[in-house]
Amino acid sequence: MNVQLTSLFLFKGHPIPISLSLCLNKMKRANHHLVVLFLLVICVGSQWKIECLLEPNSRPDESYRGFTHEASDFSPAKEYDYIIVGGGTTGCPLAATLSEKYSVLLLERGGVAATSNADVYYEDRMFNPLLYADPFDSPAEDFITEDGVLCHRGRVLGGSSMINFGFWSRADDYFYENSGIEWDMSAVQSAYEWVEDSIVTRRASLGAFQTTTFNALVEAGVGPDNGFTLDHVQGAKIGGSTFDDSGRRHGAVELLSKGNPVNLTVVVHAVVDRVIFSTSEPLAATGVTYLDSQGTRQEVRVRTGGEVILSAGTLGSPQLLQLSGLGPNSTLSSLNIPVVRDHPFIGQFMADNPRNTLNILVPDNITDVGIHVAGITNSGPYIESTAIPRVSTIIPFIPFLDSFAPTNLSLVLLAGKVSRPKSTGSLNLISSFDARITPRVRFNYYSNADDRLQCRNIADVLRNVLETQAMGAYKFPRINGPSRLGFIGASVPSDSNDEESVATFCSQTLGTFNHYHGGCLVNKVVDSRLKVIGVDSLRVADASTFFNSPGTNPQATAMMLGRYIGEKILNERAAGDTHS
Repeated sequence: MNVQLTSLFLFKGHPIPISLSLCLNKMKRANHHLVVLFLLVICVGSQWKIECLLEPNSRPDESYRGFTHEASDFSPAKEYDYIIVGGGTTGCPLAATLSEKYSVLLLERGGVAATSNADVYYEDRMFNPLLYADPFDSPAEDFITEDGVLCHRGRVLGGSSMINFGFWSRADDYFYENSGIEWDMSAVQSAYEWVEDSIVTRRASLGAFQTTTFNALVEAGVGPDNGFTLDHVQGAKIGGSTFDDSGRRHGAVELLSKGNPVNLTVVVHAVVDRVIFSTSEPLAATGVTYLDSQGTRQEVRVRTGGEVILSAGTLGSPQLLQLSGLGPNSTLSSLNIPVVRDHPFIGQFMADNPRNTLNILVPDNITDVGIHVAGITNSGPYIESTAIPRVSTIIPFIPFLDSFAPTNLSLVLLAGKVSRPKSTGSLNLISSFDARITPRVRFNYYSNADDRLQCRNIADVLRNVLETQAMGAYKFPRINGPSRLGFIGASVPSDSNDEESVATFCSQTLGTFNHYHGGCLVNKVVDSRLKVIGVDSLRVADASTFFNSPGTNPQATAMMLGRYIGEKILNERAAGDTHS
């Protein structure tokens, strides 16, 4: 079993992004509760000075609740200008933007996280949504890839922005230059700022351990020291966070409150199971059908000039297209799904960024929590880290050999992420009719030699970080011999030229940051404006269109995309109205 944790670290008074992971490989699901009990020892004391992009101590904007409805209690209108499938990281800002001028129906398969749900809303409990995922209606839904890696996806209004660790960093130039999407960089900047003004915080100081981590990155050669920046730059950097100074989450769901409540209707627990198409050429999307929690099916249509837009995520969007009859002809036929149009690349070129993690036990009571620091190396990998404080309850179960066992212990997670993975896989339906059943996914981690080389580079960087003076304070003293770090599970290979030990490290520490992408790639499934090729009035706007996960952490770019595409659509329609 792999449990992915993402967090933030801080350095020299700067906020620093760090995504971390706890990887407990090959454990049976029966041992899930043991992991839960292990992580329940997390305690956080946060006394950080904060500078915010959103107002300090801002209360969450929950005015969106006024136009949000349970599907089983709601009767939709017959037509809307836009129907958006998926109220997640991209769908929320997209819906808010389009509602400025047009009627919008946003359909989300999950529910609304209760304000009282501390596990979702507070940084000191950010691991819990992943640990307590269930098959029914939890904010996070887990699934195991055919590679055997445990992953998670959002199942709540706000999507994965409500279950991640909040680190905020914009995309890298390589992403913009190679994504195939038609970018206007001034509009990109404006779209980022539109989001950041509402939900992103800058912390002005770092906790002690986060400072140590940042110092260690710089000392290990992951430079320069960039201080605080939202941009993707090589070296060590402090990023923004969607957790504010009180540790309260501000997810994509709050961006709905920026929409026009007269035009925007949000329906939750609405599982879209089909896109409806025209019966004559040119082929066009005309609406969708969805099921409420009672199993009642509703049908809604889009008006002339409007669109159906899929923002159901990397798994959800290609799954829905295939269920609706768009996909590889042979695959659909084998499932007895009527083929509307042969689209051979839907569900193909699926990729995930491997995460390799060291679990390090340190002789200190660390209270830092969250991801605020990232190291962007010149050899490819990204480095992030976090701490799980006060794990002293597990002392009796840890062999210390000749080390002293101190009263206070903490677990540190130091992780490397393969950037721009070349290994790809595919998505295949399990059910030919039920959108609630997660499809089979295989990412083929480390099947490409370039990715394996990056894993070796991860080992090199992690070793260099651990050998710094900055990390010396977290070594265990020994009666005989020098002090040393304590590892739970695999340690970093001592010699990166030993191919066997590196391969073992890559395999034993493999997990995920849940930054998977692909399945509806640009120039294969959608065009440069994210319109589905060969089908009118149908668009896909989410990470399934990404050939690569943007930057160190993709949520910033996913939210920007919602605002950006929404404005592009508004501008296109305004230009069309002017010329008509």
